[in-house]
Amino acid sequence: MSEEKSLNFIEEIVEADLSSGKYQSIVTRFPPEPNGYLHIGHAKSICLNFGLANKYGGKTNLRFDDTNPVTEDTEYVESIKDDVRWLGFNWAEERYASDYFEQLYGFAIKLIEKGLAYVDDSTSEAIAQQKGTPTQAGTNSPFRDRSIAENLELFKAMRAGQFKDGEKVLRAKIDMAHPNMHMRDPIIYRIKHAHHHRTGDQWCIYPMYDFAHGQSDAIENITHSVCTLEFIPHRALYDWFIEQLEIFPSKQYEFARLNMTYTVMSKRKLLQLVNEKYVNGWDDPRMSTISGMRRRGYTAEAIREFCDRIGIAKRDNLIDVGLLEFCVREHLNKIAVRRMVVFDPLKVVLTNYEGEGEVLWSENNPEDANAGNREIPFSKELYIERDDFMEVAPKKYFRLAPGQMVRLKSAFIIRCDEVVKDANGIITELHCTYIPESKSGSDTSGINVKGTLHWVSARHAVKAEVRLYDRLFKVEDVGNAEGDFKDHINTDSLEVISNAYAEPALAADSSDHRYQFLRKGYFCLDKDSTTEKLVFNRTVTLKDTWAKEVKKG
Repeated sequence: MSEEKSLNFIEEIVEADLSSGKYQSIVTRFPPEPNGYLHIGHAKSICLNFGLANKYGGKTNLRFDDTNPVTEDTEYVESIKDDVRWLGFNWAEERYASDYFEQLYGFAIKLIEKGLAYVDDSTSEAIAQQKGTPTQAGTNSPFRDRSIAENLELFKAMRAGQFKDGEKVLRAKIDMAHPNMHMRDPIIYRIKHAHHHRTGDQWCIYPMYDFAHGQSDAIENITHSVCTLEFIPHRALYDWFIEQLEIFPSKQYEFARLNMTYTVMSKRKLLQLVNEKYVNGWDDPRMSTISGMRRRGYTAEAIREFCDRIGIAKRDNLIDVGLLEFCVREHLNKIAVRRMVVFDPLKVVLTNYEGEGEVLWSENNPEDANAGNREIPFSKELYIERDDFMEVAPKKYFRLAPGQMVRLKSAFIIRCDEVVKDANGIITELHCTYIPESKSGSDTSGINVKGTLHWVSARHAVKAEVRLYDRLFKVEDVGNAEGDFKDHINTDSLEVISNAYAEPALAADSSDHRYQFLRKGYFCLDKDSTTEKLVFNRTVTLKDTWAKEVKKG
């Protein structure tokens, strides 16, 4: 009997809250800002929030933190919804912080009426100076003691659009000597005359994250508000607002964000890569975005398994991207159909083969008994990989060489008899003999060979473009590497093979197939494919080649 998996610390909190009767059921939320595409770090948060609700019979809201109209867009909203669905999760309610703008404004009025908020005319530089330092208390703003009546009048005038951007802000009145810098009269509203993707020009004042987040949680009766460790200093302010406003007491809990080798997890940096054309858009298969990984051929199952394996911790650490690739390989090995594709073709002519050709059969996936078989056309002229032949071969070379025999996968044994070259000495084709009695599945030849090669029939082959994607960065810990992060980009992260030859089954497959190209790696069909030209992306190599490179170094 397998040992039951231990609970993570958030699950322990949830179980204690449910068993004590504190909550009858739990409500979580995933609250992205729609200012970019989600990345693999968000996948961890999605799996945690939705996973908690699924495990304990609760629900999860998808709430867009859309309080900054300058950087947000409906394109990002739609991409986020697509990513969450693709990962396999369904939200209970789709919410937006902008749904609550009127309520949040009312909360701000309430704080002013309680003498706990004031309108400040100070510049952003002056406010930063007033904050002091972590070891030195701040100083009060000269506008801190405005009357409640004056603050109400000014705040309403801010909403009415009577002031320019930056001319005034609304600040909470807490304690300028508080040891937590976030509690030193934080800004809770700023003026921003900008068109909002949902509310249009209805508002020109917008709440800050710290004012919108906890209150939105409270409005939705979120029981467990789970966020990453950098929000620990914000928790005191989160609790203070809820306490002063006397609203539903949502609680914030923090876990370690995902940091991964050879990867950046900052939306700002990802946006730079897109805008400065280091990659071909947010869904470039080299990006750490969920849409990029989906386009590369990663499966939702593999990403969920990865998130489960890394677990939920209280301390930051650096996760090896090799673990993600391992999870991808493990899943693809079970589901990927096997196909033969030749990247660098060398023609083989079977001099003793008669007739127009024949149809052979091969299993689609040896790991899946229900995957069935496929037809593979065989003919007199074939393509093999150029590097599967050596004219002068060393000992223990088991591929094709003059006088040497190999088996063609799911076909026959062949022997190389003659090497044909052009005027420049370049090998153009091989003349070989095939052994009719050596057909796979009914071999009566008695010949044993150690090498097996993949191949395609030259007459039936389908031309394809193959994109070999690799890691986007050369250094392991990009976040702590010296210099600009873009200095560490791997310039060899994409190799395009424009004239590969594929077996014809690939042209007939459905677009959502995952493939193992025999001896090459795992691949998927790219959205750039057309009926005239198939385009495939390498998802991951068959083995972890980077581990070998690191050992060499």
